[in-house]
Amino acid sequence: MTTPTRSEFKTTYESIRPRYPELVGKVALVTGSSHGIGTGIAMRLAREGMRVVINGRTLEAIEQTVAEFQAFGIQAVGIAGDVGRSEDVDRLFQTTVEAFGTVDLLVNNAADLRRSHFFEADETLLDDQLLSNIRGPYICSYRAAEIMRDQGSGSIIHISSVGGLRAHWRGLPYDMTKGALDALTRAQALELADYGIRVNAVAPGATRTERTPADDSPQGQATGSRVPLRRYGLPTEIGAAVAFLASPDAAYITGQVIYVDGGLTIQLGLREYPV
Repeated sequence: MTTPTRSEFKTTYESIRPRYPELVGKVALVTGSSHGIGTGIAMRLAREGMRVVINGRTLEAIEQTVAEFQAFGIQAVGIAGDVGRSEDVDRLFQTTVEAFGTVDLLVNNAADLRRSHFFEADETLLDDQLLSNIRGPYICSYRAAEIMRDQGSGSIIHISSVGGLRAHWRGLPYDMTKGALDALTRAQALELADYGIRVNAVAPGATRTERTPADDSPQGQATGSRVPLRRYGLPTEIGAAVAFLASPDAAYITGQVIYVDGGLTIQLGLREYPV
């Protein structure tokens, strides 16, 4: 999912049914939300009436996404920054508080998605992913938790991956970092429960973005056919899980990883090749 056109945005946005009136007016900071799954998450949260912060590394993409949001009356601000850099994270939260006064929901979506074979993944790729996929969510969570602790409530949701539970073929070091993110989810949930802060994760499976092949291409058809529900997921479907976990309906849920994967992680083998 690239940044949608005005007509695409309108069609998708208006097709979403708001379900959680308690989220209206709350503030959601979604890292890596200028494109792809992050945009779908931010769109769903905005449809629930939340004020949203759009973040990414590329200012042009952020400005385009924010403009599309604001054109539909959504209260949105854009803040460029690399979540692996402490100074960028400090500025991200400072600007968010200046704009909206607080942070009620942090969605740690920004990540380096590259995957490689063990013998082909050099130390530079490892270092990049440790910064983006582990350090970034960790320090963003710390800044958010400081704010949430003072107000006595809040929610942190990490965007993990099916690769944190099952290994991709050629999945390193990405899968390793997502497994660490799942562990962070559980540890944070325990330690922040006393402050009224819930921590969960959403783990997408094959999801339609600008990175995925077209549905009618041979590769797209092959990938979709390997999912039990026989299709790619949509970014707004990941957003639906995030909205639920952020809502009062999930008030007794913390420390969990929710798989939004069309059944991908439950199968031992493809139906055409039963084990």
